[in-house]
Amino acid sequence: MAGFFREVSRRVFAQELKDSNLTSRDESDQYAPQYLLTPTGAKVNRIFIVGTLIEKEDIGTDSEYWRGRVSDPTGSFLIYAGQYQPEAAQFLAECELPAFVAVIGKTSTYTTDDGNVLTSIRPESVQQVDELTRNLWVLDTAKQTLERIRAVEAQEDANSKLAKEHYSTDIEIYREMVRKAIESLKDNV
Repeated sequence: MAGFFREVSRRVFAQELKDSNLTSRDESDQYAPQYLLTPTGAKVNRIFIVGTLIEKEDIGTDSEYWRGRVSDPTGSFLIYAGQYQPEAAQFLAECELPAFVAVIGKTSTYTTDDGNVLTSIRPESVQQVDELTRNLWVLDTAKQTLERIRAVEAQEDANSKLAKEHYSTDIEIYREMVRKAIESLKDNV
């Protein structure tokens, strides 16, 4: 298919994803992807996370629809998989808890009646991984987050300027988040 490309999967910690509420989409194109801009300026359509699957539950009524909670050193991500994500749903159905998992998926937002924005992930794939893979993800995500923090401080591109303007990003909160994430690895060594 000419012109088709897959969006890059971004690495973002759970705390930052939870803090995100600014979405955008090219309204002139019905097939255009939706993006979520995070407080450090990551423009996310697809996301790559690695953490510990700590909870799973079949919340479907007519058919299986799985909700899972994946924890990283800063918080947790919610993932939802059903009939349109059959491999991910099967993985959640069969996986023993707790387990280190790698998830690639699309971000999804839901605005509640009181105006809060809830974020979750619709997984394209979920695989069991080892602790080393999780630790390497934490380090790489920390590095990428620090790079985005520097960009927001310098307001060096459109995404970092918009993130700073929309969120009034307090850089120190996200530096502390990165520090805690890296320190959590010391406990595992």
